[in-house]
Amino acid sequence: MIRTDQFLISQRPYAVDLSSLDGTLRDTPQGDHPHYFHGQVNAVWFRRRHGITVACIGMLWDHQPDQPADAHAFLKRHDDGRYGGDCKGRWDGTSYWGNGTYEQQQEHLAILRPMLASFPAVPQGYDGWWRFA
Repeated sequence: MIRTDQFLISQRPYAVDLSSLDGTLRDTPQGDHPHYFHGQVNAVWFRRRHGITVACIGMLWDHQPDQPADAHAFLKRHDDGRYGGDCKGRWDGTSYWGNGTYEQQQEHLAILRPMLASFPAVPQGYDGWWRFA
């Protein structure tokens, strides 16, 4: 991924919580490496759905040959954007979509409502903008 300060919705950028990198080393049943790192970081992003700008929350995940030093290293090595972000919640200004408990939905909306209201600013606590090359 590449970090840029410029927001262009057409480049499908993500803002990430750099303190949220989580993952585990897992054994590889085949291949060149005896194990791989399955990691994820929390992320938020804007998209357009049916002509309406929506705010999304979820995570970016990747499998990497070894454990990265930090979230920056994880993101810089994350080069496969075909799956995009794993969306857990979405707010369009009038309705919320998501799968989770009531408490999780409220946590999402506490981030998504102000995020959409201040479009296209990077939400507080997140680092942006990151995009796939």
